[in-house]
Amino acid sequence: MKNGRPDMEYLYWRWKPNGHTLPRFNATLFLDLVRGKVWAFVGDSVARNQMQSLLCMLSQVELPKTTYKDEADVNVHWYFASYNFTLMVLWSPYLVKNTEAEFKGIPQGVIKLHLDVLDPEWVTLLPNMDAIILSTGQWFLKSGIYIMKDEVVGCHNCQEIKAEQLGFYFAFKHAIQAALNGIRILPGFKGIAFLQTFTVDHFENGQWDSGGTCNRTVPYKKNEVKLHGVEKEMNKIVVDEFKYETKEEAPNGSIAKLVDITYCSLLRPDGHPGKYRDSNFISKSRSNQPVPNDCLHWCLPGPVDTWNEILLQMIKDI
Repeated sequence: MKNGRPDMEYLYWRWKPNGHTLPRFNATLFLDLVRGKVWAFVGDSVARNQMQSLLCMLSQVELPKTTYKDEADVNVHWYFASYNFTLMVLWSPYLVKNTEAEFKGIPQGVIKLHLDVLDPEWVTLLPNMDAIILSTGQWFLKSGIYIMKDEVVGCHNCQEIKAEQLGFYFAFKHAIQAALNGIRILPGFKGIAFLQTFTVDHFENGQWDSGGTCNRTVPYKKNEVKLHGVEKEMNKIVVDEFKYETKEEAPNGSIAKLVDITYCSLLRPDGHPGKYRDSNFISKSRSNQPVPNDCLHWCLPGPVDTWNEILLQMIKDI
């Protein structure tokens, strides 16, 4: 709104599950349920987007103290003193170890994913956590070299390197497998792992780097839109791997839950910042400067708040 978006209807639409009503977020109830615990959002910028939503809503009850922040401001910890509750956001867009460093002749600057090694940025902290929310997906569409057992097994979009073109579905599947399996066997972690389903975007007439926009101001109606293409397959991978990896109880006593945010988000093309993400939108538009659209992340407040409302209902039932 402060960047010039003229409509406000997107603030008032609410998702209604079939045959049910999703209660509004109750920040006091949430803080009571997580009293004395440590929670972390782990993943990409969409995970950070959801964390920002939760932080804003919880701050209506108590303003937290920032207890840690790295130089890049992507790994941050907050502490709610009255509830002895710590909330973290940890940057790990692939969940597995990733590096641009030279590897066995493959030059520096190319993304290399170790698909069977979890990212130490978050896994080293896992034994101290009571709950972790994993959110990933979009970064796998980028070019990358895939490594398993310390050997290159393939790649995606790597014309200048001799490796089998396995595609990003391969990497995404193995990363989800590694994360779920690692969480379930890591000694010391006995908490809850929430895995989010795939996050959709709403770019039309192009992508983020090719003039794509998201100018709709109302949600889609039921059955007006369906998952298709890459989004459908990526979401299927998440759901299928979760079902397979959690068929049996976890050896370390932890609990895994799937948080399905895909369909309720699919219906909300109106909930993205679009061209209004840019704080200089008004001045740029007046001078005919190009303004990139953000049709992946979500307005605050906005549809992303629904994800935390779902999360609250899930922890009430555990």
